[in-house]
Amino acid sequence: MNTPHRAAIPTATAPGGLPLVGHGHLLARKPLPFITSLRDHGRVVRIRIGTTPAYVVTDPSLTRRVLVTDAAHYTKGGKIIDALRVFFGDGLATVADGATHRRNRRLMQPMFNKVHIARRGDAMIEQVRAMVTAWPANRPRDVYADMNELTLSAFLVALFGADLPKHLEGEFTALMPEIMKGTIRQTILPNWITRLPLPANRAHAARVARLRALIDEAIDHRANRPDRSTKAKATAKTKAVAMAGAAADGGGGGKRAMGCPHAAAAREEEGLFSTLLNAKDPLTRQQLQDEAITLLTGAIETTGTTLAWTLYEIYRNPEIGRRLRKELAAVCGDRPLRYEDLDQLPYARRVLQEAIRKYGPAWMVTRTAARDMNLGGHAIPQGADVVWSPYLHQHDPDYFPAPDTFDPDRWETDRTPTTRDSFFAFGDGSRKCIGENFAWSELQIILGTILQNWPRIQLTSQLPRPQAVVTVKPDTLTMTFHRF
Repeated sequence: MNTPHRAAIPTATAPGGLPLVGHGHLLARKPLPFITSLRDHGRVVRIRIGTTPAYVVTDPSLTRRVLVTDAAHYTKGGKIIDALRVFFGDGLATVADGATHRRNRRLMQPMFNKVHIARRGDAMIEQVRAMVTAWPANRPRDVYADMNELTLSAFLVALFGADLPKHLEGEFTALMPEIMKGTIRQTILPNWITRLPLPANRAHAARVARLRALIDEAIDHRANRPDRSTKAKATAKTKAVAMAGAAADGGGGGKRAMGCPHAAAAREEEGLFSTLLNAKDPLTRQQLQDEAITLLTGAIETTGTTLAWTLYEIYRNPEIGRRLRKELAAVCGDRPLRYEDLDQLPYARRVLQEAIRKYGPAWMVTRTAARDMNLGGHAIPQGADVVWSPYLHQHDPDYFPAPDTFDPDRWETDRTPTTRDSFFAFGDGSRKCIGENFAWSELQIILGTILQNWPRIQLTSQLPRPQAVVTVKPDTLTMTFHRF
């Protein structure tokens, strides 16, 4: 039973709160040390964001109850989700639980099954390879910016097809970091400040409006393209008839006509977003915008951050780099990476999973208690924000010994039973990240392509420090890439 009057454990309030801003100053100035310190105060700890109380869950087993076992009583909401809705709208990540969420997830699920992703895999690799090989050698590069640009470009190819106008990609890359900064600012500041007509608030609103206009342009571009699949099918049918005739004359062309390569190529060109545009139960234009923004934001920020930290850890741990390149060489030899190679690169997967574990990607997520709840003996009042932190759980020494050590081998099969209990990078339950399969493919494609083309990387900036925005990003990270 979850009756709150049976709660017997007093819920501690975190130290350091101030009038009016609560613990907002700590969340703004030193968010990661603050959020991880809460483990010392109990399994559930009360904080204040402005004047609003929130309950931080520090025990991963209780977080699993919030996300899975009792998920119906902890709905998608809270201050962070409210701030994200400003530019996500009612996309899959922020829409309230219920019929709309179930329907939209059902419509979008086919976009992210392995068959759909595989159809775009080689096009993504080609795009990434073209960008990576164009980097000049031996010159310092902003690695975080580069990784965001690569992930965005690869995802745009997968989402909208390969012929999206170039100016859209450039504006997306410029807008997204500033929008994310504005969003986290709105999350940690009191509501009355974020509603004032201050320059920062007006600038954030203008950036969000521009992002929506760009998304609208991308949707229109994709929707107004000629129906290439129809043309391809007609072409394929004509060729098939011709080859069948040749086969009847002894030419042997019938077998070569099988498979409809033109139709397959057309499917690859269409992009994942065609699934939504061509759905029998179509979304409205507003819903299409919301979902596109949600997908792009998730693809850029989390994947780009993970790759930046991965390259840094490879620089810090040369043996990891040697093992990665040895694995790539064993699978690919001297040829470029192919999509079908990804499943044969288990060590690369472990390295990426450890980067996700150590650096987030998200560091604070919220739910709202739909009724009075008893969570591990703690009383959670109806309407309260319930906070959980993948970063906190993934640095729990009870589950991840030496959590600040980068150790890809902790993900070997015989060592994973406890680690998986505290790994929440993609969430859990019915709201688990729908794009997890895509994220793993994109991460491996980009990492493998970089390592194949640049045998040596060197750090040229000071050591980066984790900076909690929406993801845990490096505050500065420049590197040079060398061919020898």
